[in-house]
Amino acid sequence: MMNTTANGRQEHQNRQFKYIIIAMLRLMSKLKYTIIVSPLLVSFFFIRTAGAIDDVNINTPAIHNQISEVTLDKTPEKALRAKESFFSSADLWGLATAYRIAEVPYESSEESVSDFIPVLIYEKDRFYWHGTEVGYKVSQYDNWNISLFGQYRFFDIPAEFQSDERGNAYDIGLRYQANITTDLDIDLELLNDTSGRNHINLTTSYHWQRGNWYLNPSITLRYKNTKYNNFYYGLGIDSPGSDIDIVLGSQIRYKLFNDIYLFGQVSLTQFGSDTYQSSVIDTPNQSDILLGIGYLEDNRKKKTRYLKAKPYIRLAHGSATPSNLGEIVILNKDSDRFNNKMDSFFLGIPISDTLFNKDIPVYFTAGVVRHRESVVQANIPEYVMALKGYYTFSGPVKIRLGIAEGLSYASRVTYIEQTELEAKGFRTSRLLNFIDLSLDIELSDIFNNRHLKNIWLGYSIHHRSGIFETSSAFGRIRGGSNYTTFYLQYHW
Repeated sequence: MMNTTANGRQEHQNRQFKYIIIAMLRLMSKLKYTIIVSPLLVSFFFIRTAGAIDDVNINTPAIHNQISEVTLDKTPEKALRAKESFFSSADLWGLATAYRIAEVPYESSEESVSDFIPVLIYEKDRFYWHGTEVGYKVSQYDNWNISLFGQYRFFDIPAEFQSDERGNAYDIGLRYQANITTDLDIDLELLNDTSGRNHINLTTSYHWQRGNWYLNPSITLRYKNTKYNNFYYGLGIDSPGSDIDIVLGSQIRYKLFNDIYLFGQVSLTQFGSDTYQSSVIDTPNQSDILLGIGYLEDNRKKKTRYLKAKPYIRLAHGSATPSNLGEIVILNKDSDRFNNKMDSFFLGIPISDTLFNKDIPVYFTAGVVRHRESVVQANIPEYVMALKGYYTFSGPVKIRLGIAEGLSYASRVTYIEQTELEAKGFRTSRLLNFIDLSLDIELSDIFNNRHLKNIWLGYSIHHRSGIFETSSAFGRIRGGSNYTTFYLQYHW
């Protein structure tokens, strides 16, 4: 009798979820978003109806925790891996702020350049996001792995020129890492910038930890091909040709208390003789230092911890505004005279139930945004990655405040952003800092209907900015864009 009741309740929940998915698909078809999002939603529906997230019965189809494909293998091991992938804590995650200062090696009146850097850290299975680097381990074994990754590489020219040259400091490539011993690694990196200029790094590093201290000293041989070295160390003026640099460095971390850390990084680069003899280079070596403080939760050596927080999907629609973030928060918002609109889809994966030991669930969230065509712009896609936390105010009606911090990349700059930056005399940047502020309520509290539980109606601010000219990664610009949106968010 109890099994019959449970099965009936499960079937009822599945029907509810099906109706929600169908409604979302219909909405997205009107938004011309179905091609992008439908496969994800169909996968979520299959997982949900298969019972892979049911705490009682896990011997059902599930998502493989590493390659994210639906399988019909009804083994407890596979289903357990599905729970670990979607409902367990992240292997490693954190939020920090850092300040970097580096010598300018070029002939210039400026001797140094500095950057403010928001640092977000997230590791889960094979995917990782470490501040300025994002990657995926395509092959992973006990003593070696291969990663596909992208990174922002600091190009330490004087700050006044960084807005024009920043786009040439993005690298993509492959890394082979061999674990020689528990404490000793060797890395081989093959990298290309966005214009096909390549360089190769061979690094040996050592891991040392005692008490609250962690050190990671390293030595790197960096080969730069002719095209790379002529561009970055000849600046179109001289042609030093290919060369090899030597880089000595170390990462440092100290645990202050709980999960709060001080961290730093130092390095000294000895340029090859051909590079140093370039007419634009002023010094045979270059040093840089980075210091920061942040929150870091490391679960890599802990037993898998299942979370109360549930994954979510969010659909939003909103409008551009010329008002700044502060004006929107105090409800002093102006309308965009061209009525530019945006639609977005976000997926949220829980990584922790708490922040600073408070009941604040934290999510890794990724989203696709479509800026609609208007009289002043074409359709523009935007892609977002962020960490987001939620705090719920208790009462007769639950109200939830959400704050996200991350990165946003737009394939083209929107009209509302371009006009603001041009008015201030700044060049636009496709990559910017991202902030999402949201306030929502659970519909089951409003309509007193348990069938609407886990569905939230909310209002959010979609914000892109350059952090007040403090970061070369964002083009040293002041300003950005704001959109206000209404959304539905479903936790399953």
